[in-house]
Amino acid sequence: MRAVGIILAGGNNHKMRELTYKRAVAAMPVAGSYRCIDFALSNMTNSHIQKVAVLTQYNARSLNEHLSSSKWWDFGRKQGGLFVFTPTITMENGSWYRGTADAIYQNLDFLKKCHEPYVIITSGDAVYKMDYNEVLEYHIKKKADITVVCKDLAPGEDATRFGTIKMDDSMRIQEFEEKPMVANSNTISTGIYIIRRRQLIDLIEHAAQEDRYDFVNDILIRYKNLKKIYGYKISSYWSNISTAEAYYQTNMDFLKPDVRKYFFKEYPPVYSKVSDLPPAKYNPGSHVKNSLVSSGCIVNGTVENSILFKKAFIGNNCVVRNSIIMNDVYLGDNTYIENCIVESRDTIRANTRHVGENGIKIVVEKNERYAL
Repeated sequence: MRAVGIILAGGNNHKMRELTYKRAVAAMPVAGSYRCIDFALSNMTNSHIQKVAVLTQYNARSLNEHLSSSKWWDFGRKQGGLFVFTPTITMENGSWYRGTADAIYQNLDFLKKCHEPYVIITSGDAVYKMDYNEVLEYHIKKKADITVVCKDLAPGEDATRFGTIKMDDSMRIQEFEEKPMVANSNTISTGIYIIRRRQLIDLIEHAAQEDRYDFVNDILIRYKNLKKIYGYKISSYWSNISTAEAYYQTNMDFLKPDVRKYFFKEYPPVYSKVSDLPPAKYNPGSHVKNSLVSSGCIVNGTVENSILFKKAFIGNNCVVRNSIIMNDVYLGDNTYIENCIVESRDTIRANTRHVGENGIKIVVEKNERYAL
């Protein structure tokens, strides 16, 4: 492959509310058996990118554990590999990553030691499938300095939480506004960029000299009239999980047959770290309808239009509707859960009721089931 991959997975997002109190956004569980970063990693390996760097920072323990072995995504080879970089105190630097451009700058030695001519930069908080080779061919054909993968949002969707783009007839970007107060375009950046490696090194070093730390504001927007920056538009499924509501909706999308078929049955596959767990067990009296139930779960009650992650226990006479039950959750008998996200490792006491009346309710029970 002619490119090296960089996955930006270090940021914190307060819009995720309690969900990111103990994990990074990129480590959020998705679709029963995956982590969000699995989709970017799978796209890299399916595009035959052999060398990938993941830049982590905020609440990185869970994410680092997930990335502890590269074999799940087939990066464990002599040429290339999976590299996980966290902020490191050096003689020249003693600070955390101050932005996306600064994260790349603090690991610039990695890029300088690479030999691949191009770099694919993506975030770790989006769910999608993509062949980066097609974008790279487009980038070369256009003789672009930077290519930004973009997508048209459906009417009514909120574009203000993304970077909005306007392009001319040749697809060259004319306007780029990051998270505007009022969106003047429904074409958004997906946070996937292709750039020549040497040019990226020059731009990052120049930004660092001027104490500029953000890749979008200090490179893309700043240079949009000086560099040839083109957009590459996609129409396939793409979802960013950077808010609690978006995270909930993305998981609910996997209850749709066409979305499940696209990700689970159509080539190329999505890879993840595999746990040695028994199949889900459905005891007498259980009733499951239109739900994803992961390995290790035990179901005694009713589950409808919901997603159960690994090792969830649903007690007798429990009812779970339109909800996400995360890993290792114990629901006591006669519990009622609706329109909720139940945080992992929670013990929900018997005879309790949690309903999201005005939007999604995040249920976090503080209990003593775990010593830590």
